[in-house]
Amino acid sequence: MNVSQKSFRFSVLALLLIAILTMAACGNNTNNAKEADNTKINVVTSFYPLYFLASEIGGDQVHAVNLVGAGVEPHDWTPKSRDLDAASKAQLFLYHGVGLEGWIDAFLKGLSKDSTVVTREMSKGVTLIEGSGDEHEHEEDDDHDHGVMDPHTWNSPKSALILAENVKNSLIEVDAANKAVYEKNYEALKQKLVALDEEYTSKLAQTTNKNIVTSHQAFGYLARDYGLKQVAIMGLNPDAEPRAQDLLAITKFVKENDVKYIFFEELVSDQLAKTLASEAKVKTMVLNPLEGLTREQEKEGETYLTLMERNLQNLVQALQ
Repeated sequence: MNVSQKSFRFSVLALLLIAILTMAACGNNTNNAKEADNTKINVVTSFYPLYFLASEIGGDQVHAVNLVGAGVEPHDWTPKSRDLDAASKAQLFLYHGVGLEGWIDAFLKGLSKDSTVVTREMSKGVTLIEGSGDEHEHEEDDDHDHGVMDPHTWNSPKSALILAENVKNSLIEVDAANKAVYEKNYEALKQKLVALDEEYTSKLAQTTNKNIVTSHQAFGYLARDYGLKQVAIMGLNPDAEPRAQDLLAITKFVKENDVKYIFFEELVSDQLAKTLASEAKVKTMVLNPLEGLTREQEKEGETYLTLMERNLQNLVQALQ
């Protein structure tokens, strides 16, 4: 082997060594970045809307984890031991309340005795409404959701503003050092929610029909705040089985009130809504109850705000 060949081999080996050292250095930086993540405030949320609010308001200071995964209907979800573990290790656990999380009492009792996690209910301050599966002319029957408060507050931008303020206050409570950051992020989000509220108010005020027929009773706050009447196929829980007389009453209501669409949602079966629409000779359309994202929506980067905008577009189309 001549001198030039040796020199070439040496140069290649030197370059390889530099590359290996550089990769090792990059690996160390990655590990350091992971360690830096541990300095963030760990926030665990019970379902998607609270996860969205915590992420937006918390920004770079917060590592948010949502218990209910994409594609899962939160009414059907129950926590596992790993969920208790995640919440026990967090600094803050946010849940909605008003009966949305039927598992919450046992969950809070099951948190580690050594845990310092702060737990807060986010629906406090919202003026609640009573749920009823009998809005379609069955007021005399008191066994169908009467006396139960409606938990679906977040479907009205007016209520979402209250939830957002509660999330902000909870973050400041556990991390006062970053109060200014949370206040700034909250104000930015508040402007978007106020704009959304104003858009809902102006556009829904212009619609001629005010009746919405939905697959489950998730839009009571939306109806109350924007002058609509909700008629639901099922009650507060989308798995509740409707009675035959309810379905007949809804079909009659649809025909008598010139309802053009029956709304269904993505996380539960649309079969009942489609059957009813076929019977009443009307169309179906999505009205998202925002209880969680589908896997496709998560992949596409959809958020509470983009889906609420789409809900408004669909409402306006249906109610014209």
